Amino acid sequence: MAEHIVTDICVIGAGSAGLSVAAGASQMGAPTVLIEGHKMGGDCLNYGCVPSKALLAAGKLAVHGTDAGVDGAAFGVRIQRPQVDFRRVHDHVHGVIGAIASHDSVERFEGLGVRVIRAKARFTGAQEVAAGDAIVRARRFVVATGSAPAVPPIPGLAETSYLTNESVFDRTEPPDHLIVIGGGPIGLELAQAHRHLGAAVTVLEMATVLAKDDPELADFVRRRLISEGVALREGVKVVRVEPAGGGVAVVLAGKDGAEERLEGSHLLVATGRKANVGDLDLDRAGIKHSAKGIEVDARLRTSNRRVFAIGDVAGGYQFTHIAGYHAGIVIRNALFRLPARVDYRAVPWVTYTAPELANVGLTEADAAKQHGAIRVLRWSFHENDRAQAERMTDGMIKVITKPNGLILGAGIVGPHAGELIQLWGLAIQQGLKIGAIAGMIAPYPTLGEVSKRAAGSFYTPSLFSERTRKIVRFLARFG
Repeated sequence: MAEHIVTDICVIGAGSAGLSVAAGASQMGAPTVLIEGHKMGGDCLNYGCVPSKALLAAGKLAVHGTDAGVDGAAFGVRIQRPQVDFRRVHDHVHGVIGAIASHDSVERFEGLGVRVIRAKARFTGAQEVAAGDAIVRARRFVVATGSAPAVPPIPGLAETSYLTNESVFDRTEPPDHLIVIGGGPIGLELAQAHRHLGAAVTVLEMATVLAKDDPELADFVRRRLISEGVALREGVKVVRVEPAGGGVAVVLAGKDGAEERLEGSHLLVATGRKANVGDLDLDRAGIKHSAKGIEVDARLRTSNRRVFAIGDVAGGYQFTHIAGYHAGIVIRNALFRLPARVDYRAVPWVTYTAPELANVGLTEADAAKQHGAIRVLRWSFHENDRAQAERMTDGMIKVITKPNGLILGAGIVGPHAGELIQLWGLAIQQGLKIGAIAGMIAPYPTLGEVSKRAAGSFYTPSLFSERTRKIVRFLARFG
């Protein structure tokens, strides 16, 4: 006999988005059911943000002893050539996952009063889902099933062994030559991490690497990867892949029509993400969806107004911090009946290569397209005293404003860019003008001074103009 459960909130998916809703709803007094058919913590904890940053940290330590981009000899410090034990690297990565996993565990959520069901869920009607031996009927449902690696239809791929972000972190032996298909953030982060850990790495990208970022800033990352020995092949077309001895061969279309064969020991496919919607029987609940994900309105409601969709499965931005943001929107709508709506003007995104590349708001190209006349402010880390002291001067900040100083966007490439970008996200969210940043007092010497210096450059043309000099000379006459 199936168990029939009636609840207030039913969350499908125990990744970042679903866990945030379940924890918040239950602690605010709403009876809550959480359904997860795979690993608690979802992609971010098990296959994405957490393991990738742990692997990058190991790679940075292997290359420079402290942080990527630092040359020990320049400090008068001799750093011995590292010895990489890849099995212990694997253990480090999974140790980090394990340290965080308890926060996302079944035991923790049951302790919060959430009923956790470990099974796959599928809709059986507009207000009902089946999961294992349970039938759950709820006032509101939240679909938070995330996304999975999108595997392109490359001839021969199905017959060839390849890695994705869901399998690459399970390896205990290093690849001799890793071929990466895809030059987006995931592809480049994993490419650089493996290069730092001693592998030969080739990245194949059909267009340009980091195509969604400002090209001026992305070029810093491109140059660093090349200088570290990563072979970047942009504008190439993969014709097919096939096994080659104990490894893999990727056949490329040459410019003259001839084929080029590239062999490696391992292949990593990092060509984007697809929403996990296939097994949910969404049609039975009247929920509109496509290959891109579930259709939602500004309040994250689906075509079935009893059902919300959040995180990667809702399409759009596929970031863990957006999943958390979505959770707050749903809590306000589903529990408090407030018409909260998403606002994406100040969404930050970061690629955690060395140097890091961070953005928030509009890029220069998008701002020019939307607003016409804009101001572009730049400041180099080379002109920052803290960066000079630590010999991490490779990078710059770029800020986009309206002619009146309203901040539209910012991009930073350089050390700790993901931390530095947060100030600009707040400025955009609060509708600040550039004078607010220019007028703040920044501690010296810090990397954060690049923000103040860039903001101050907005006033340089007028402040040091001939008109200003005339005013100063005139006022000097009065003693």
